[in-house]
Amino acid sequence: MTPGTRLLVGSWLAAFAAASPLLGGERPTAEMLQVLPTADPGPRITPLLRYQLDRAWAQDEARRARFASVRTEADLVALQREIREKALQLIGGLPGERTPLNPRITGTIPRDGYRIEKVVFESLPGLHVTALLYVPDTPAGAKRAVLLACGHAPLGKAHPAYQEIAVRLCKRGYVVLCWDPVGQGERSQYWDAARGQSRYNLVCGEHAVLGNLATLAGTSLVRFMVWDGIRALDYLLTRPEVEATHVAITGTSGGGFQSTWIGALDERIGLIAPSCFVTSLPMRMAVRIFDDPDSDPEQDPADLVADGIDHAGLLLLAYPRPVHVAAAVKDFYPIEGTRKTVREVSALYKAFGHGDLFASSEGYHDHRYSIENQAAAFAFLDRWNNRPPGGALAAVAPLDAEVLRCTRSGQVRVDLPGRSLQEIIRDVYRRNKASVLSVGDLYRTRRQALGPTSWEGAGSATVGDVRIDRYLVRHGGSLVLPLVHIHRIGARSTRIVLRVGLDGKVRPEDWPQVEEDLKRGDAVVSFDPRGLGETRMRYKAVSIDDPALAALDDASAYVSPISGVLANYAYNALLTGRPYFLEMIEDAEIAARFCRERLEEKRVAVGEIGDARTLAAAIAAALPEVELLPASAGGRSFSWAETVEDLRETWPIHYLIPGGAYIRLER
Repeated sequence: MTPGTRLLVGSWLAAFAAASPLLGGERPTAEMLQVLPTADPGPRITPLLRYQLDRAWAQDEARRARFASVRTEADLVALQREIREKALQLIGGLPGERTPLNPRITGTIPRDGYRIEKVVFESLPGLHVTALLYVPDTPAGAKRAVLLACGHAPLGKAHPAYQEIAVRLCKRGYVVLCWDPVGQGERSQYWDAARGQSRYNLVCGEHAVLGNLATLAGTSLVRFMVWDGIRALDYLLTRPEVEATHVAITGTSGGGFQSTWIGALDERIGLIAPSCFVTSLPMRMAVRIFDDPDSDPEQDPADLVADGIDHAGLLLLAYPRPVHVAAAVKDFYPIEGTRKTVREVSALYKAFGHGDLFASSEGYHDHRYSIENQAAAFAFLDRWNNRPPGGALAAVAPLDAEVLRCTRSGQVRVDLPGRSLQEIIRDVYRRNKASVLSVGDLYRTRRQALGPTSWEGAGSATVGDVRIDRYLVRHGGSLVLPLVHIHRIGARSTRIVLRVGLDGKVRPEDWPQVEEDLKRGDAVVSFDPRGLGETRMRYKAVSIDDPALAALDDASAYVSPISGVLANYAYNALLTGRPYFLEMIEDAEIAARFCRERLEEKRVAVGEIGDARTLAAAIAAALPEVELLPASAGGRSFSWAETVEDLRETWPIHYLIPGGAYIRLER
């Protein structure tokens, strides 16, 4: 056979091999694609969680160094300005106009020594807020007042524990205004009238849906909840019974969150007394998956740790106003984080002669505003108001929630014409949608140096004429990337295709797509992004507030945007300034580096598995050296802008990016 004939025959055989079906329909087993030993089920400090905590503590160290640079009161004031500017920026600012409140009283309940007025006002045009105003009968004239922010409870302001706090303060002579947070009490935004309940729940469920949507629109749920509180104060100050110069704010859990933020950003509030909220966020990040997994985006605005704020920074914005922090030793807000933050902020109060204006109390109990903590906080409040001690806190008989309704049916979206918060969030996007954000620019802005990577073989398997080489790629200090290289034995590939999916690397059921790649002459590399596939924590995060969520199968529960492990990873990532979606792109960059350095293949393309088209396109847009393959048949794309425009309620939490609605995927 002449050389020319051999070349012709070889070319024909190669073409025949490329066109021939692979494996005769045979597929690999799941074990052939498995890189890591099967992890034991249960809660774990996974490599991803450790990575996130290391990053958070490094950022906290930088924040503490900045705080430690304060030498004079002028330095402290400058630090406050810096923190305030950052805090406003990361929540999307506050509305620029105080629109008419349009308040009305819908009923009054006379009580022994006080009355309860049912109030409705509009914090934004058409956005109704329901509230209860507790007014003591005596003394006559203007009285000192307290804003009582509700924690997470389906009944909102009518929750028995919040009624008890309001009545106790009222019987001490304070006017008290307690309002329903959006998504709770009478303010459901997703009310199912036929079932008589929220489509999610009125604890944290609606907050998850609203907060994630707001994040995509470039704003935050924090913005709107703080604004509700500021407008509640505006209403309170219209009342002749209220002395404007002495208004305090208190609340527990979600009410502690509101007290801290509203007090930080509205200097008209003279005293701030949060309960069961203040901690150190890296400590909170460490336990949230296990102890309090419900999605609650208002407590996790992007960059709060990365920008050097944390809870210590929010409390510092109160200086030199008085602050009392109540805590529970057995809380899921870690008590050591509370103690750390209290020590840090109180030291600055003391340094400039205001040590008596910062106090704290602890109760040996779980997550609640206990009698002993109320007694300590109220005594601190009385001292600020130059009042004698109020004595022991009396028992209170709460009223039925129906009696306290401000609306006929108990839901503003049923009874009152107006607008939903979802529509208002969409308006924010529409006002700003001329802004365009390149995913490549975003990735490069948020990117950090990849650092060293290493890899080790983890075995091989063959299926017909296809070889599956398994590798473990180590990077980022503690992270691992399980990866498979799939190629035809004895064939030289023309390029490597990265196959990426929202569930991780290719599975046996994805094999037809792999066969198409191999027939084209390509090899395939597929990997599990951090927190997915084999790196997934084999643990179901069960909601402490809505046990019905536990009915989900393990895989669905893991990625649930309402209460799931992946959502908690995503919120941790936001706090530290690295949206999870960008970290998935980083994992693809590491895989592409592996292809060039270990496999010595310079041509790298990317294609999706299933519904990961948007992820694949974003990888190609962010990494110029990676080309994008045509879309697979049947796959679906995700659009951030369409999600906001259509007010989609749930979607893959992988795509949670601040300002995502403005992202374009072109290079």
